[in-house]
Amino acid sequence: MKEILQYLKAHGERLDTDIAEATGISLAKVRVHLTELAAKGEIMVCHSTKFEKGKKIEGISCRLAGFIPPAAPGRKSKSQLKLS
Repeated sequence: MKEILQYLKAHGERLDTDIAEATGISLAKVRVHLTELAAKGEIMVCHSTKFEKGKKIEGISCRLAGFIPPAAPGRKSKSQLKLS
């Protein structure tokens, strides 16, 4: 499970299939671990369905709970500067 948390911290929101491919863990085990991590409140998950070239792809999209990635480098718009 630590591998999954480290992967999400490094790469942000990802699908379960991406996590399984990158970590080398089977998709079934990744889904079990994601369920356990979600129950503990360490990650947020949502079921996702998307279509690529007419092919239906279903998966679990997940990200770390309470983790806000750092702002991207570069210039910010004036509206963003007013909110800070």
